[in-house]
Amino acid sequence: MTQITRDDVLHLAQLSSLELNDSEINELQTDISNILGYVQQLSKLDTTGVEPTYQVTGLKNVWRDDKVIDYGISREELLKRAPESRDNQVKVPKVL
Repeated sequence: MTQITRDDVLHLAQLSSLELNDSEINELQTDISNILGYVQQLSKLDTTGVEPTYQVTGLKNVWRDDKVIDYGISREELLKRAPESRDNQVKVPKVL
């Protein structure tokens, strides 16, 4: 089994911007060691001839051509209807 040190957990916590107490550090140390041990077991399996499975639902991406729909109104007319515009764009309040 792969051994994860307390320093490894603290380093991962720092990288993840997590604050951990002592019991959480101990629990994560055990959990991460178990996960890595399991992955190590999986790496020993013979997967010769097994095709990669990228998804199992059978769903596919649906692509369509982008088509411009002319609604019979120009950009200039739309900008005139906006409460405020600048540089051919509708000006909106900041959302920060």
